[in-house]
Amino acid sequence: MTVAIRAATHEDRDAMITLLPRLADFDIPPGRNPEHLWSGDRDMLLSWLDGKAPNVSALVATDDDTLLGFTLLSFREEMLSHEPSAHLEVLVLAKEAEGRGVGKALIASTETLAIDGGATSMSLHVFARNTRARGLYERMGFDGELLRYYKPLV
Repeated sequence: MTVAIRAATHEDRDAMITLLPRLADFDIPPGRNPEHLWSGDRDMLLSWLDGKAPNVSALVATDDDTLLGFTLLSFREEMLSHEPSAHLEVLVLAKEAEGRGVGKALIASTETLAIDGGATSMSLHVFARNTRARGLYERMGFDGELLRYYKPLV
């Protein structure tokens, strides 16, 4: 598979939106609505495409004319140090792209994008139950440093 990483364009919109439900393709925690795991990301993507999110950038991975995955990156202050940072909002792959190095290539290109944008670090959120994603992030040098606990009350 020959994978190309490039900046996302308006022409990628529908294919990107189609991939977003894959963000809930793992053993999601009890009481969680799968759509809630990606609907905010859809809104961010649409806002970026409308030119209303200047702090967001998007990259896509393609093989010929097929969109294999994408990332959304936001530039923001790092939570603890307050240094310039980037946050990986979305990394999503098509099922057929899994295990082929596409995620790794997207992360590497997104890190370069973050550095070029002045970020000195990059953060992300991942569900504890999403072991597939956690494994990739750890192999790419990310360290899980915070735990968030959640309990539905109703």
